[in-house]
Amino acid sequence: MISVFNQYVSVKHIILVFFESLIIVMSVVFGAKLRFGNQHLRFLHYASSWVFLLQVLTVFLVIQGCRHYYKLDAGPLGSDQPVRLVQALGFGYFLMCLLYYVFPNALLGPGMLLLTLAVAAGTIVAMRAGLDLFWHATTRQKNVLILGNGATAVATARELERRSDLKMTLVGFLAPADSASPDLFGYPIFPGKDKLRSVVDDRHVSRIIVALDELRNVLPIRELVWLRIHGVEVEDAQSALAALTGRVWLQTTRPSWLVFSAGFRRSNSARAIKRAMDLSLSILGLILFFPFMCLIALAIWLDSPGPILYRQVRVGLGGRTFELIKFRSMQVNAEAEHGAQWAQQGDPRMTRVGQLLRKYRLDELPQFFNVIRGEMSLVGPRPERPVFVQRLRELIPFYDERHSVRPGVTGWAQVQYPYGSSVEDAIRKLEYDLFYLRSLSNAFDVAIIFRTIRVVLFGRGR
Repeated sequence: MISVFNQYVSVKHIILVFFESLIIVMSVVFGAKLRFGNQHLRFLHYASSWVFLLQVLTVFLVIQGCRHYYKLDAGPLGSDQPVRLVQALGFGYFLMCLLYYVFPNALLGPGMLLLTLAVAAGTIVAMRAGLDLFWHATTRQKNVLILGNGATAVATARELERRSDLKMTLVGFLAPADSASPDLFGYPIFPGKDKLRSVVDDRHVSRIIVALDELRNVLPIRELVWLRIHGVEVEDAQSALAALTGRVWLQTTRPSWLVFSAGFRRSNSARAIKRAMDLSLSILGLILFFPFMCLIALAIWLDSPGPILYRQVRVGLGGRTFELIKFRSMQVNAEAEHGAQWAQQGDPRMTRVGQLLRKYRLDELPQFFNVIRGEMSLVGPRPERPVFVQRLRELIPFYDERHSVRPGVTGWAQVQYPYGSSVEDAIRKLEYDLFYLRSLSNAFDVAIIFRTIRVVLFGRGR
């Protein structure tokens, strides 16, 4: 297990992605070699051309997109992974056949492509089987003890159980005082903080997560320091929950954690690079998507009366307001009767075209202009309307912290959580926004952009 962008990531998953990517590329090379047979010189000339590079890149991107769509993970081969692999490759083959008839030079022919993907499927299954055996033989479970038996401890245990890919086994809870129950959430409760060392030794614990709802006079400082010095990892529950889930749990987080936790760093050089990325990618996006945006505009105009573009006041950097531009997805005067409302899934105010635009987030494309004008960034917390901001800042602690950076066309909350339509949804999205602010980096922005591409291509968030 390693940490990437302050999140726990399975090392096995990273190894799988690397080798599967390598197998996909080598399978395309193998397919091209079969195409030319014994004509080695022609094959070498073709393999060194830009056309072949385009073919390899196209197959790689389509298959990886389908891999993410069908959620291939690091689970054992005996689970449903082979079925998902066949589904991903089958759907990828269908997409690439469509691409072939539109752009014949972009891919190998359908027959050779089918053989290529069959070789890739067999090789990937064999690689996964071999890696499963190797992983089982060379890695061992990390035993985890949770210090505490309250609500925070239970939330941590649930998330540990959900992330079985990390090979962390919960051995139980250590209660600071005698417990009325011998177990919690199906795991034993060891009573008494004075027994911490003996429980760690008896259960071969390598990680302790401190999940005490109250720290004063109950935190065994000396024992934790001794264990930390002797190689046992000690972590607070707030950091563990953030790393396990990709969000800051406001329900369990103390303000002091936000003050003292690692992250929330913003250098001037990183800001300059982020702005350069915003400008260059927005201009490129407008150039690439301009024909498509014209088709969207035509569809909106034919579908319902009213303007094609919609302008709406939103709250941006530093709490300043600006006019956000997007394709109109709702009927004209949709809020005339009931006033400002959050958009919802299946909102009756949406037009037929608007429903499609919302599903694939295509109504956001005109916001490239907001990015170029400096009102937004490509990646950041989504900007809210002033009426909602005023309401939410009164109900939710730290809500205004999301205005410390430029709002984004897309963001961590957008790729992790569906459209919100309540205060509860706003709290959850703020938890993802706070995690983004804690993990702020240009590399994280790039990762979010790639996840957004998946949503746009498949109409499917997390």
